[in-house]
Amino acid sequence: MDKTNHSRTQNWTTNLVQPTERFAYYREVVCQAFMKMTPEAPAAPEFSASGQSIALGTGALNRVVVYPPHRTLRTIADVKAADRRGFYLNYRLAGRSLVQQAGIDMVASPGQVCLIDSDRPFSLTHHPARSTSVTSFWMPAEALYQRLEPSFDIKPARLSDDPHVGPLITETARTLNLHALQMSPDDAGRLFEALLDLVALALSCESRSTIRESSSVADATTLAVKRAIEVRLNKPGLRVSDIAAAVGISERYVHMLFARAGTTFRDHVMQRRLDNVAASLRAPEFASADIGAIAFEWGFADLSHFTRNFKKRFGMRPRDWRTP
Repeated sequence: MDKTNHSRTQNWTTNLVQPTERFAYYREVVCQAFMKMTPEAPAAPEFSASGQSIALGTGALNRVVVYPPHRTLRTIADVKAADRRGFYLNYRLAGRSLVQQAGIDMVASPGQVCLIDSDRPFSLTHHPARSTSVTSFWMPAEALYQRLEPSFDIKPARLSDDPHVGPLITETARTLNLHALQMSPDDAGRLFEALLDLVALALSCESRSTIRESSSVADATTLAVKRAIEVRLNKPGLRVSDIAAAVGISERYVHMLFARAGTTFRDHVMQRRLDNVAASLRAPEFASADIGAIAFEWGFADLSHFTRNFKKRFGMRPRDWRTP
């Protein structure tokens, strides 16, 4: 592996070695970055893979892209040779795969999240596709077990299926995958701790009311709520009920999360819409676009209401903002 400018990051690629040596190099690096495994060479002569490992507090984020798809085994011998135990939370980015462990079959498609135990043999079969890509979060066993009842038996599971916590796990994994390197190490570590809390919550049989009792889980829920708002900002008449339904929580809890942050749902939506309009007005590609059309594009239905709020936020009218 080659270290990047980020001391907590390592990158690798098979492009650094001869074509005939690429699969052997990949097999060695995968065992180093993830865990000891036994990948089976694909039938196709061409092979390429690349990956990245980022330290996250007590754990790590491991990202890999592979072509062509193949099968990987974690054998009994591999398990016995391991010097540490942990769990891998796999967030599928591209392609589909079948994970088989402890008599459980889990098919993972893009956007789905599965938990795998490194202390049990398993097989991972990638379905035929142009390429396969996955982000795998390494979670030390002790970090997860300390969040659960003593002697709790953690079984492999597709956690994104959980109707209550699944969307929060998926959104937190997605955010870390996209922004871990842009965050400070402390912030990335705290968000990883929130991910551990969410996984433990999904695994346990505790009341879902415990969501409100953990500040880290509340932070992750707020993240999911804001993401749900972002993808719906251009929808006029966006309501709290729309966001609550998308995230899988109550309307009251949405209001509680914004109050906790010192704002309101309505004010947050207004601020984000105004920020996007302001950015569009100064973007070269929208230089000739009608101001009203831009405002409508970001969910405003009343131009006078938009203009009044824009001037209140930025201290000038939209046309003056466009040509400072």
